[in-house]
Amino acid sequence: MTDQSRIRFPQFYITSPQPCPYLPGRYEKKVFTHLLGEEPVSLNNMLSQAGFRRSQNIAYRPACENCQACISVRVIVDEFDPGRSFRRILARNADLRSGLMPPVATDEQYGLLRRYLDTRHAEGGMADMSRLDYVAMVEDTTVATRVVEYRAPVESGVAAPLAAAALTDTLDDGLSMVYSFYNPQDTSRSLGTFMVLDHIERARALGLPYVYLGYWVDGSRKMSYKTRFAPLEALFPEGWRRLPR
Repeated sequence: MTDQSRIRFPQFYITSPQPCPYLPGRYEKKVFTHLLGEEPVSLNNMLSQAGFRRSQNIAYRPACENCQACISVRVIVDEFDPGRSFRRILARNADLRSGLMPPVATDEQYGLLRRYLDTRHAEGGMADMSRLDYVAMVEDTTVATRVVEYRAPVESGVAAPLAAAALTDTLDDGLSMVYSFYNPQDTSRSLGTFMVLDHIERARALGLPYVYLGYWVDGSRKMSYKTRFAPLEALFPEGWRRLPR
């Protein structure tokens, strides 16, 4: 019996319309379900492969009327070959040390997240995230998830402050980057790009074929960076299909 055959078909719900964060003048609706029951890990796997994203114990995907601009994308790990600019970013961050931490929120993580949000996303939907909200984001989970922390090397026996972090799910066929953030003052490292590159290598080491990057929206500056990590597969109504480079 397969994992999917043991999953009870979940109940789905639709949110009320809200202003679209990506395309001005449009409204978004989402379909969502709860990752609960006897097989939440298998359910998260199945829904992720169907284009859903996870937030705490909820899996959701856009369900907007007359719009299909949000497209799920994933990096094809075995075919990814970093070009010159990516290799420079990897070299600049070669001194960073990473740690795979349990899904337990810390004050240091939240402090870094607040600096990141206040600097980069002061008008975004997460701008008013409180300490309790962050604890829920990390710890309210029933699936296989970890926090990947990135730090400079220890100096004089004192651990360096946190430079970046990513909340990441491990799926049957890849790693799904749920949310990542970094020191916004450290502009020389390109930490956002580096974390994606690092996750590609982590997936490669684990023998996982994909890194899920969430939604790509053609025409949205916020999402344009994702197309740099080619080759990508995108989820269309007929299934996953490679995007042209």
